[in-house]
Amino acid sequence: MHQLTLAEIARGLADKKFSSEELTKTLLARIAQLDPQLNSFITLTEDLALEQAKAADARRANGESGALLGAPIAHKDLFCTLGVRTSCASKMLDNFKAPYDATVVAKLAAAGAVSLGKTNMDEFAMGSANESSYYGAVKNPWNLDHVPGGSSGGSAAAVAARLLPAATGTDTGGSIRQPAALTNLTGLKPTYGRVSRWGMIAYASSLDQAGPLARTAEDCAILLQGMAGFDPQDSTSIDEPVPDFSANLNGSLKGLRIGVPKEFFSEGLDTRIAELIHNSIKELEKLGAVIKPISLPNMQHAIPAYYVIAPAEASSNLSRFDGVRFGHRCENPKDLTDLYKRSRAEGFGPEVQRRILVGAYALSAGYYDAYYLQAQKIRRLIKNDFMAAFNEVDIILGPTTPNPAWKIGAKNSDPVSAYLEDVYTITANLAGLPGLSMPAGFVDGLPVGVQLLAPYFQEGRLLNVAHQYQLNTDWHTRSPAGF
Repeated sequence: MHQLTLAEIARGLADKKFSSEELTKTLLARIAQLDPQLNSFITLTEDLALEQAKAADARRANGESGALLGAPIAHKDLFCTLGVRTSCASKMLDNFKAPYDATVVAKLAAAGAVSLGKTNMDEFAMGSANESSYYGAVKNPWNLDHVPGGSSGGSAAAVAARLLPAATGTDTGGSIRQPAALTNLTGLKPTYGRVSRWGMIAYASSLDQAGPLARTAEDCAILLQGMAGFDPQDSTSIDEPVPDFSANLNGSLKGLRIGVPKEFFSEGLDTRIAELIHNSIKELEKLGAVIKPISLPNMQHAIPAYYVIAPAEASSNLSRFDGVRFGHRCENPKDLTDLYKRSRAEGFGPEVQRRILVGAYALSAGYYDAYYLQAQKIRRLIKNDFMAAFNEVDIILGPTTPNPAWKIGAKNSDPVSAYLEDVYTITANLAGLPGLSMPAGFVDGLPVGVQLLAPYFQEGRLLNVAHQYQLNTDWHTRSPAGF
């Protein structure tokens, strides 16, 4: 049963080939057996999962149906979950049990999804490798010596290793798409505002967006259907109708205009990845798509702009973790200043501290105009580049990452080299656009992803293209040895 996709599970449950309780027990046993190799989970919720599975079976017995009713998933450990530890992979929140459900958690639970637990991640979602977690690095199931990508690396590793069919993630600068690429999954970052951020512990509020990680575009459509929708509790949620994301998966690609930016194939891209991306382009051409060269001239400024804006917002968001109200508190503080200093120094890891310092510096009185304001202007130029491009093409295609997964620890002494792995993904977050990564082949036995970007609220278009591509390729069907 562990090889079944979300769509296959929905059909199996509807046909009474197995029950949600049987499936849940099978996957929980598999997690207990295999996850010690991967470290993809922080918290398992066996009792809750079995309770939800029995409830889903009862709902089906009473005539209810639904693609997610009884389907096992897991949540990245920054979605608040009532009565369950929500740690953000940080010592700061190691003892925090959320007093409410995040909107995403509540919506998926209402749809009947069964939550098996909370997955590992980079601390406070800050990282591209899932190495900054307080609970240790997550391993890539394709090669246990390599990173799975981050920050949603726990979700990606668990799905890639067939511990469960799908999981939630969040994407601030590529944190769904990049781990999807490095673990042979399909990952979707929706339009900013499409999915509620209420109850999702914030890293950078103007960039964070929740989305699905699964093996196929069809499964991502199912999970996104359950997650998306307007939420009056979230001031950044957009009141836009949610289409049936599965309805147009089989639409023809004939005449679809695909833009290929020349900047995506410049220095820094592994030539073997470039070849696989060109192979994907040829495959889409066979399906009737029309390829058009385009330019995104301000892409070169994306990395510096992102690494000013994101840490600036992080320094503000993380100021609430002060040792007073919740989270880690140092022992025997001498006074209030000592409480603040030691609680934060003990509770936050090195990468989080680095980004808080960078952000506080960028927002300080003498440097706000020179750094933060300039970065916001660049953000607008990047958005304008995309708007101009989408007047000429329907989607934009390129690599998801410049390199395949690197060895654990290889970039620890040079954080900037890890930041550069986000070069192709962060522009979508800066502009608020939807983006998808899908499997495109392998380099040295490690997966490679191709990225698709679309205009605002055109997630259905991305899913359609990815699904048609997956009907004509088999990269997404391959699983790591031993799992």
